[in-house]
Amino acid sequence: MMSRLSTLILTRCAVMALTACTAQGPVSDKATTDSHVKGAMDTLPVVTTSTSDRVNQLLADMTLDEKLAQISCIWFDKAKVLETDGSFNPEKMKAEFPHGIGCFARPQDTFGMEEQAADRDPNDSSVVRRMSARTPSETVALINDIQKWHIEETRHGIPTMFHEEGLHGFQGRYATSFPQSIALAATFDTDLVKEVYSVTAREIRVRGAHHVLSPVVDIALDPRWGRIEETFGEDPYLVSRMGVAAINGFQGDGFPIADDKVLTTLKHMTGHGQPEAGMNVGPSQVSERVLRETFFPPFEAAVKEAGAASVMASYNEIDGIPSHANPWLLNDILRGEWGFDGVVVADYFAINELERRHHIVDNLADAGAIALRSGVDIELPDGVAYYQLKEKIEAGEFDVKYVDQAVRRMLEMKERGNVFDTPFADGEAADALTGNAEARALATTAAHKGAVLLKNEGGLLPLDASKYNKIAVIGPNAAITVLGGYSDEPRQTISILDGITAKVGADKVVHAQGVTLTDNRSWWDDAVNLTDRDQNLSDIYKAVSVAKDADLIILAIGGDESTSREAWNEQHMGDRNDITLIGEQKELIDALAATGKPMATVVISGRPLSLANVEDKLPAILYGWILGQETGTAVADILFGDVNPSGKMPVTVPRTVGQIPAFYNHKPTARRGYAFADASPLYAFGYGLSYTTFEISEPSLSAATIAPDGTTSVSVSVTNTGDVAGDEVVQLYIRDKVSSVTRPVKELKGFARVSLAPGETKTVSLPIIKDALQFFNRDMVRVVEPGEFDIMVGNSSDNVKTTTLTVK
Repeated sequence: MMSRLSTLILTRCAVMALTACTAQGPVSDKATTDSHVKGAMDTLPVVTTSTSDRVNQLLADMTLDEKLAQISCIWFDKAKVLETDGSFNPEKMKAEFPHGIGCFARPQDTFGMEEQAADRDPNDSSVVRRMSARTPSETVALINDIQKWHIEETRHGIPTMFHEEGLHGFQGRYATSFPQSIALAATFDTDLVKEVYSVTAREIRVRGAHHVLSPVVDIALDPRWGRIEETFGEDPYLVSRMGVAAINGFQGDGFPIADDKVLTTLKHMTGHGQPEAGMNVGPSQVSERVLRETFFPPFEAAVKEAGAASVMASYNEIDGIPSHANPWLLNDILRGEWGFDGVVVADYFAINELERRHHIVDNLADAGAIALRSGVDIELPDGVAYYQLKEKIEAGEFDVKYVDQAVRRMLEMKERGNVFDTPFADGEAADALTGNAEARALATTAAHKGAVLLKNEGGLLPLDASKYNKIAVIGPNAAITVLGGYSDEPRQTISILDGITAKVGADKVVHAQGVTLTDNRSWWDDAVNLTDRDQNLSDIYKAVSVAKDADLIILAIGGDESTSREAWNEQHMGDRNDITLIGEQKELIDALAATGKPMATVVISGRPLSLANVEDKLPAILYGWILGQETGTAVADILFGDVNPSGKMPVTVPRTVGQIPAFYNHKPTARRGYAFADASPLYAFGYGLSYTTFEISEPSLSAATIAPDGTTSVSVSVTNTGDVAGDEVVQLYIRDKVSSVTRPVKELKGFARVSLAPGETKTVSLPIIKDALQFFNRDMVRVVEPGEFDIMVGNSSDNVKTTTLTVK
């Protein structure tokens, strides 16, 4: 049966020639290359004028070559305009790019990826970074030289747009490396997230870049996928709130942006977080309803509430249509339904992949044509396909109006980013601001709040240092600081071993590696192999000898940059077919548990790992995700009770790979059970312990009956019933009890962090508005249907108290 998405596409194409629609949907078996050349006709009118006089004047006077330059970029092509020492050569620039370029990718690196690991020691215990990232002042010098050339040597003097990566802090040398996005999501603290990305923005902007390829607002539904660390988790509401907070931090209150802000890019639209078989860029096998209810909400919120400046199309396909060739997605939904008026940027090499990977066209010129018609405004990271449109346009085979539309959007984006008026930067200011004390303190706070206490059997934690004469810090993640993907070299990194040693003194600490995960701890290198088993078994024996002479074991396990990463090609793997601990970590745990020593475990990992086969050996488990440059300080503070853990799981952790998908907001007929196995999650969404205890009262509604367009609120009393101060995260879930289409068993619709002293009680009220109750009916129209709703409040998705709301 044809999906409704395909039916919609066919309906829109009914008035067109079939060959003009082939790129939009499975119209006929007679798809031809010519149909792709003529392309998908837009469902929205092309706009070629602007409200800006400057933009209109520039467009009116620009040649075709100048226009194509504005919608193209360079990254690998840096080598064409830089000397071997990385300095800018204006003569080369004039020869290679006489009309300038619209954007310049990652000025903080030297020649793109081609020499990314040339001088890196793969066994270096410090951060794994690219080979030759520039210092802040070196980056500024390059940016200023390039901007000076654009302003003085091109006919219109249009400055270029520099973009950088800022997933969890600026991916630049000496910049602050905050916890990965998945750990930031575990904080359930939108104010903190806004502050983190405010610091990230100023560290990018002070170097002279105005645009960041962040945040990632993909919904992550498959723990095998190597990019889960880049996301804010599995829940549409949580991801929406975190995404809006991140954009507010990056961009500020409006356009043009302030001098310490940068323009954002929403990544990746869409369906990217549930690839087939968990393999990166795989097809997303989802319906239009799932798109609208699960994957669209964070993008829609980011566009409508936060005014995101740009959106990046995703690599994957949906219903046979790659996102970079999907006008329904990028024009009808993004621009039509949501009113987005910014720039759609290509993911790196994704336009090329329409030919080379998706095979929906047979040459790059046609790839460029279908992408531009479908709404992709600028080609990243290097201009290839769009430049090839020149011959098509001159031959009358492609309408220049699509180029004009994209150029207009790019020029307007430069105005919004204040690029015309603030093209230059100050090297001394960049050196002074980058990675400063204030930023490091914020990175520590974020790490404190992002760690999740999953188990504390017998009250082992917090530790009392006076009780232990000798502490053994053991494990593959003990003496390194895992930063994860899209990281560089911060000014400092603190390993767990460093943090424990600083906390209790070097005379109390002994260390052993125990096991090594791979032979190359690299996010960048293709070749990574698991460490030899016999070597690890030998090292486990040595670690046990060290542990036997200690009074306490602190075990640091999990994964690193080589075991969970972006799989960007078939030679660079990053996804897994398993979700348990990699290598001989289970053997290490078994051997250490056999010593009988008390053991506190810290898990550092970019993906949710099932500990089902070892959990009975681990009395205390702190799940840190990836905590950034201050990992060791934060972990030591939590383990020894200077900080009370307060993080909550932003994803569901399944027991086995066979449970995938395991997300909490499933439909009523799902999760029926298995023969001979437990179908419940190992750890539920929203779960996380504290060193104190909290009591949450029965929920009460300010109005128990409302109209379909009405509002109400739910309130609970939260009491700290323990002996230490702590934070609890109150979570609101809603369930439409009877509905015309099936609805999830519960959906997160609100949350609030509350800080309480011992014995203190506070009332927490959470609003319930129309948006929290509505859904898409059979006609794919948002409605609130009359009836009863379960209003559930608690401290995790599986620990709630319920009251009833009536809508009539």
